[in-house]
Amino acid sequence: MRFRFLLRPGWLALTLAVWVFAGACFALLAPWQFGRDAEREAQNDAISSSVDLDPAPVSEVLGRDNSAHEWREVELTGEYLADAEAVARLRTVQGEAAFEVLTPFRLADGPTVLVNRGYVRPVNGVRVPDYAAPPAGRVSVVALVRAGESDSGDAFTEDGHRQVRSINSAVVGRAAGLGDVRPGYFQLVEGQPGVVQGALPLPKLDAGPFFSYALQWIAFGVMALGGWLYFTWREAQPGGVLAEERPRRKTVQEMLAEDPVSG
Repeated sequence: MRFRFLLRPGWLALTLAVWVFAGACFALLAPWQFGRDAEREAQNDAISSSVDLDPAPVSEVLGRDNSAHEWREVELTGEYLADAEAVARLRTVQGEAAFEVLTPFRLADGPTVLVNRGYVRPVNGVRVPDYAAPPAGRVSVVALVRAGESDSGDAFTEDGHRQVRSINSAVVGRAAGLGDVRPGYFQLVEGQPGVVQGALPLPKLDAGPFFSYALQWIAFGVMALGGWLYFTWREAQPGGVLAEERPRRKTVQEMLAEDPVSG
């Protein structure tokens, strides 16, 4: 009978909240942070490897999914399609606002891909500045393989420039009336023909806080369960404040009603 208090509505609500929170820590939040840590480690390994390898022909990685070869340096030969260009808005480069310039690039052997020519800083914080057009004619460039972002809607025109909200080859190709533009995109490295104000910098090669965050979520789950077990054990002991009903103190009115003479 000591554990009858566990069936009280308040204690049931507390028990449900504690176990749901602990379950979320163990099954959702900690694995999510472990997954982000694994992604960061894979990204760092890919970037480090790309620095040590010579650029590969784009035909070796050109497929329907660039994510398997992300950050690999490749060489592309073909021509920029300047009329099909767009800029990606609401970007941040090295902590400051930027637009990224996206130009379709028709390879010499036929397929069209999307090339990120780098970034430009906005004018007055919001407007696309004037920037150099890509070189005309056939060029060879070295770029990093990048996985495309999700389709966030059609392109639109503002300040005389075609703009998109995500770096997605299908969105840019659709807006320019192009046919099949291969998924993903290619990010120019510094010094290549067509780089605008600056090439996008590589991500920092650090582990990030994700592993420690995962351990923190596990610790929070353990602490929640440990606290619940401690208070359950304490209240089940003789004299626990919730183990037995405590008599309710009478009000002054009730005491007067029972003993009107003394009142």
